[in-house]
Amino acid sequence: MGLLGSLLGLPLAPLRGVGWVLEQVVQEAERQYADPAPIHRELAELEADLLAGRITEEEFGLREDELLDRLEETESGSGADLADLAGSALQEGSP
Repeated sequence: MGLLGSLLGLPLAPLRGVGWVLEQVVQEAERQYADPAPIHRELAELEADLLAGRITEEEFGLREDELLDRLEETESGSGADLADLAGSALQEGSP
């Protein structure tokens, strides 16, 4: 029944391909979101902006708090799982 099953499943092949692509995109997004290097880079740029006088100390404090919260999320792994978010978005979009 392998050949017959393959022939009958052929119309579903594009859906399986789309599913695979979405899975790859979610995995890459999770990898990039969990990488703390960009957050460290943004913190360094923020400090440079403060020292150069391009932003006020109040702006610095607000933005620094946001970045430190993001950094804490990535290091603790307590952030929302992007795969769960993508799965729920796909289910909501389904007829």
